[in-house]
Amino acid sequence: MRLTKIFENAPEVDAIVLTNAASPHVDMSFFYVTGLISGIFEGCSAIVYPDHVELMSSALEEESARKGGFDVSVFSTREEGETLLRGKLKGLKKIGINADELTYASLLKLKKNSEAEFVDVSTAINKARLTKDEEELSRIRTASDIISAVSEEIPQLVQEGMTEQELAAEINYSMQKKGASQPAFPSLVCFGKNASEPHHSSDDTPLRKGDFVLCDIGAQYNRYVSDITRTFIFGDAEEKQKAMYMTVLQSQTLALEHMKEGVEGSDVHIAVKEFLDKSYPGRFIHGLGHSIGLSVHDGGRMSADSDITLERGMVFTVEPGVYIPGYGGVRIEDDVVITEKGVDILTTASKELQVL
Repeated sequence: MRLTKIFENAPEVDAIVLTNAASPHVDMSFFYVTGLISGIFEGCSAIVYPDHVELMSSALEEESARKGGFDVSVFSTREEGETLLRGKLKGLKKIGINADELTYASLLKLKKNSEAEFVDVSTAINKARLTKDEEELSRIRTASDIISAVSEEIPQLVQEGMTEQELAAEINYSMQKKGASQPAFPSLVCFGKNASEPHHSSDDTPLRKGDFVLCDIGAQYNRYVSDITRTFIFGDAEEKQKAMYMTVLQSQTLALEHMKEGVEGSDVHIAVKEFLDKSYPGRFIHGLGHSIGLSVHDGGRMSADSDITLERGMVFTVEPGVYIPGYGGVRIEDDVVITEKGVDILTTASKELQVL
C-alpha cells in the first residue's frame, strides 16, 4: 500500500532508489518503505519498485535488514557496496530519487554507477507519507500516550531553583521509563522570559517564582513520534500571564473547531492569527502546526503560505502561541489526526491553567 501511494503520484520511473549517507543524513523514507524499526543503515540503499523493495545492507545491519522479509543483498566494504549498487541499477533507464534528503555525495555515487536519468520524486514521497496507515497511526498513538502521561507528571517534577536542563533530564527519564525509545527531539524547557523564544535551547537558567514553565517535548516509539507543549506558571501568577494563557487556549479551540477533511491549512492558520492579533498583534510568530510521523516535521504545515488541503489520516500538531520578548510566552500544542468530520485529539494531557 505504501509503495502504491508513492508510485501513483510519482513521475514515470523504472524504480526509486533511497540512499543513506552517514547519520544524521539518513532518509526517513527508507524506513517508510521498509517498515524496519531497528538499525541505522548508514551507506545502505533501498531499491523501490511498485510491488516490492530490494535492500542493499552493510554486514553491520544485516540482522536488522532481514527482519523486513524482503530481498537483502549484503556488502562488507565500500567497494563491494558500489559493485552491488552498479548491478542493481543496471538496465534501469529512469530512476527516482528523493532530492529532499539525498546528499550531493550520494547523488554523485549514484551517477558514477548508473547511466540512467535521475528524476526527483520527493513530492510523491512526501504526499504518500502525509496520510498515515493504521500501523503508523498505532505507533503515533502510543507515542502520544507516552508523552501525555509524562506531561501530566511535570507539575510534580518542578522544584524552585532547578535548572531548565534538570527538568529536561527528568522529562527524558520519565518518557523512556514509560516506553519511549528516545525523545523525538531535544526536550525544550523554558523558564521565565526564555519562554518568549519559540526554539530556546534548555540551559542552566534556574526556576524562580512567577516564571512561566514552557515544556515542548516529544516521544519516539518504533520510529514514530509525538510532539506536545504545555505551559505552566510557577508560584503566584500575574493577571497578564493568566490572560495570555486563556487567549492561547481559546485560539487552539478555534483551530480544532475549524479542522476537518477538505479544509485548507492556510485558512485555519489565518483564522487563529486574526484571533490572536486582536489581543496580541504580531506576537503569534510561527505557523499553526506541522505534520508528524517518522519525523517531527514530516513534510506538511499549516501556515499563511501553506498549500496543503487537510485529508483523512493526516496527523498534525496544533500549536498556537503568544511570545512577548523580555517577558515570556505561552504555547499550547496537541497532536491530532484529521477525520471526515473533524479531528481526533491524540495527546490527552490536561490543558487547564495550572499555577504550580
